[in-house]
Amino acid sequence: MPGWALGPLLLAVAYAAGALPWGYVLGRWFGNIDLREHGSGGTGATNALRTLGWRVSLAVFALDVLKGLLPVVVARLVGLNGWWTAAIAVTAVVGHCWSPMIGFRGGKGMATGAGAAAAMYPPVLLILPVIFGIVWLTRYVSLGSLLGSLLVSFALVGLGVAGLVQWSVALGVLAMTGIIVFQHQGNIRRLLSGTERRIGSPTI
Repeated sequence: MPGWALGPLLLAVAYAAGALPWGYVLGRWFGNIDLREHGSGGTGATNALRTLGWRVSLAVFALDVLKGLLPVVVARLVGLNGWWTAAIAVTAVVGHCWSPMIGFRGGKGMATGAGAAAAMYPPVLLILPVIFGIVWLTRYVSLGSLLGSLLVSFALVGLGVAGLVQWSVALGVLAMTGIIVFQHQGNIRRLLSGTERRIGSPTI
């Protein structure tokens, strides 16, 4: 296949991979429920944890990470440049958040974005202890996701200014963070009002 066709093809593949609604699929398989009708209405790992338990949640998380990671790995293996690779990463997150397979609904984008970001720049995984620490201390998954995403974006932009990271990586991760923040609008309002649900809360 000619090189000029690989970029658009992998964009389509990334969107299709991202759009695979694993939370919805596993909810049907293991609980005979539609995750969109329970909890937060999202199809990601957090709502799966609240609704279906940690085993299904862990499976959803792993599969959602792979949706972002694998298209970026393929893009790098076939030699696409950084901007194509960043676009493919962002497209996978878009597919996850707005999947045509379930009425253009989906998750918050954190797991898929994390997989894509790690494939573009593996050192971003160093933020994981910070995210887990925030969640452990506050029991707010949304707060850990938001702060972790923002910290990674700010760090990569700083590294981009210093010439230590390609701008395609920094801006690609920044775009994914923008999507994640957008998808967490309801969570942000609840965090500010003190009504956000905590992991383990009996009100979930």
